[in-house]
Amino acid sequence: MSLSIEKKLYIPDSSVLVDGTLREAIKEGRISGDILIHMYLVRHFRQLMAEGRGEGDIGLREIELIGKICKKMGLEVIFTHELPEGFRSVREVEDIDLMLCELAKELNGILVTSSSIQYKTANALGVNVLYLRKSTGREYTFEKFFDENTMSIHLKEGCPPYAKKGRPGAWHFVMLRKEPMGRAELEQIVREIVEACNTRSDAYVDYEGSHSRLIQLGSYRIVITKPPLSDGLELTIVRPIVKLKLEDYNLPEKLIRRLEERAEGILIAGAPGMGKTTFAQALAEYYLRRGKIIKTIESPRDLQLPPEVTQYSKARATPGELHNILLLSRPDYTVFDEMRTAEDFKLYTDLRLAGVGMIGVVHATTPIDAIQRFIGKVELGMIPSIIDTVIFLKNGVVDKVYELEMVVKIPYGLREADLARPVVMVRDFLTGEPEYEIYVFGERTFVVPIRKPKSHIELRAKIALEKFLKRYIRSEDLEIEVTRDGRALVRMPSEYIPLITGKYRKRLEKIGRRLGLEIEIIPKA
Repeated sequence: MSLSIEKKLYIPDSSVLVDGTLREAIKEGRISGDILIHMYLVRHFRQLMAEGRGEGDIGLREIELIGKICKKMGLEVIFTHELPEGFRSVREVEDIDLMLCELAKELNGILVTSSSIQYKTANALGVNVLYLRKSTGREYTFEKFFDENTMSIHLKEGCPPYAKKGRPGAWHFVMLRKEPMGRAELEQIVREIVEACNTRSDAYVDYEGSHSRLIQLGSYRIVITKPPLSDGLELTIVRPIVKLKLEDYNLPEKLIRRLEERAEGILIAGAPGMGKTTFAQALAEYYLRRGKIIKTIESPRDLQLPPEVTQYSKARATPGELHNILLLSRPDYTVFDEMRTAEDFKLYTDLRLAGVGMIGVVHATTPIDAIQRFIGKVELGMIPSIIDTVIFLKNGVVDKVYELEMVVKIPYGLREADLARPVVMVRDFLTGEPEYEIYVFGERTFVVPIRKPKSHIELRAKIALEKFLKRYIRSEDLEIEVTRDGRALVRMPSEYIPLITGKYRKRLEKIGRRLGLEIEIIPKA
């Protein structure tokens, strides 16, 4: 039965307290009678708060705010222990909302809810009910801190709000206002986020600890912490500002062929904020367009992918469960976003050795660091079977690509023939030049960089730089020298320097990164 707001006793359930819709309805004058709050609701919220769950803190705070608002508006808030017939002990109250539904019927009161299930239950039982529908397509309070260039916002009670603005590898930290964030303002933001998790299909709690939560709300990845884990209520909200296709990276044709034909154990590496996840997303969609079956393992699930890609939460399943699911569902590629723990590397290894194509995303400050994270976790000789391609991202672009190969040879720097042993060769994929050797000597594993003769480096530098610069400068006007400290000194007539260091500076820097040299332009005497 629908309700008339002429009724004078309103009995709210937990939903309208957690999402704030009861308070809004009182302010708007939609509720003009007394509010009856059951003590079981108070106890319920108190228990949730003791368990470190945000709804408890929000619910108790909402009851306090409603009391203050009702006092100003001349309404009364009544607290009761009364139970309806059939609920004569605490132990019998297993479902508080159902108990409130029956109490409203017995007292001829008006049940107030924003839960569609509670609303349908009340109608089925013939209870007067006020259904406070949640607004759809709403703008959340925290969204006022975002603009088109904002990567993330950082909100903490007692501190001004800050934001990272720019793009991966080229961002700056900005104070959004001088006024510090208040506790009530942050609690309102948390309340909206919690409400979204109960109402939106694209919003969910990915992890919930005693004093922290990881939440995915649409494209927003949200981290909430509170005391005693943090020294104040804090929210970090991250949003991807770019969504690229693989074609946008302008990858060499040789690498594209590798990804299409041979790469099945891929690592995408880079420092935090350098665009690893964006590239992994682009690669996953590229394989999807080529008719591959793609699945992901994430924690939290923040890759923005089409619905054809099933995204599994690592936090919601055991490694064994994920292993079995992926083996039985037979994906062509599995994207493992943010591999951190020993269990993550073990799961990646097990699936790869079982024949599943793997794309792992790892934090690493250099390309070789990504490979070294597997050392000690698997047998050295298995590494080339697990990892065949390492793609290193820097400032949002592919900076280096490695391929791995197992050979038997005398390790670099040793001389005796009887020291020959299995060696993992790490080569620059685009040039084919070996850059590292990994081998076991005694009980230790060595990762040895291969230092190329200066003459070889200088030859490569001259070929690459002359190929680029001869479009604008005659070869006989160029002098190229490679120093021992890793610089390439390029001497040219002074009239060409503004053109090269201005319009073509970025292309020259890209060549320098590929060569591993710092390029300096010097006027020719």
